[in-house]
Amino acid sequence: MSDPTPVIDDLREESEGLDRLVAGLSPGQWGLRTPAAGWTVAHQVAHLAWTDHSALLAVTDADAFRALVEQALAAPHTFVDDGAEEYARSAPAELLARWREGRAALDKALREAPAGARFPWYGPPMSAASMATARLMETWAHGLDVAETIGVARPPTDRLRHVAWLGVRTRDFAYGAHGLTPPADPFRVELAAPGGGVWAYGPEDAAQRVTGPALDFCLLVTQRAHRADLALTAEGADADRWLDIAQAFAGPPGGGREPKGDTAR
Repeated sequence: MSDPTPVIDDLREESEGLDRLVAGLSPGQWGLRTPAAGWTVAHQVAHLAWTDHSALLAVTDADAFRALVEQALAAPHTFVDDGAEEYARSAPAELLARWREGRAALDKALREAPAGARFPWYGPPMSAASMATARLMETWAHGLDVAETIGVARPPTDRLRHVAWLGVRTRDFAYGAHGLTPPADPFRVELAAPGGGVWAYGPEDAAQRVTGPALDFCLLVTQRAHRADLALTAEGADADRWLDIAQAFAGPPGGGREPKGDTAR
């Protein structure tokens, strides 16, 4: 059974990095529009705070989380945006404090979770390690939107290994989210890590293969960039189809980002 501590530690580091970006923003900067349609910087942080709260309930109060799931089922296409909108109405200082308090509580709950425990979620149930991985994935992805909005570059780190792993693990979920039957055979995924080396998943002799930079794969599965702008290669029709629909996040398929045209790689 895997020890969740390393990914919980990485989630904390990822969150603290984003915190340093937004802590010094002016009220006007919190209101800047980000690449996510209709979302400001405040909405991005609000979404993280809201989802951290949902995750905390999933880990500590299953009945309360079940009520959230019922709300999600009643409004599947607006539930996430409604949560972000509610939290984003707070003043920046209040929102920042709320996010800090919520993620600290979640950090503690994940570290104290019983070994082997699994918690409900909007998708399949999750272990403590999987929950932390999902939160890291979202923190990284929304952090990219914030960084782009305020003109700050965030170099990729080896923490992306968690996002890449989640992107591979959610292959079948992505097919199901699009009403498609997942391929029966496993894929081979080989990704060039930011710090050197290769992160590899799946059997070496798999006919369906995906290769390219780990950063590009993570941008794809979080829908932070269009496939046309990324240096990813697919071998096999099923692998090629997957790169068109991949998503590492729970919920309905996202709209993704438009290609950048002449800037595409």
